[in-house]
Amino acid sequence: MLHPVSDLTAAKEVYAALLGVPPTTDSSYYVGFDAAGQHIGLVPGGGPQGMTSPVAYWHVPDIEVRLAELSAAGATVTEHPHNVGGDRLVATVTDPDGNVLGLIQDR
Repeated sequence: MLHPVSDLTAAKEVYAALLGVPPTTDSSYYVGFDAAGQHIGLVPGGGPQGMTSPVAYWHVPDIEVRLAELSAAGATVTEHPHNVGGDRLVATVTDPDGNVLGLIQDR
């Protein structure tokens, strides 16, 4: 799950206290935590996507197939698959009510 934050330093302290672990990734544009099998990311200012609320990401075996299924079901692709490092692809869609849903595929 990604969370947009206005103050990355302050948010990092709060999430470290909440999760009970230090960040596994700590940079000026992203801070990530791995806790209890979950990944929580902090994105200053909502990042280049301009996120205004948290976005949950689902792991899928084939991101292109799942995007096609979601589109056929009425979702709108808002962020096409792109590599975010290593072998990880991400994409987002919006549901008919405008909620943002994220997809992750690790190759």
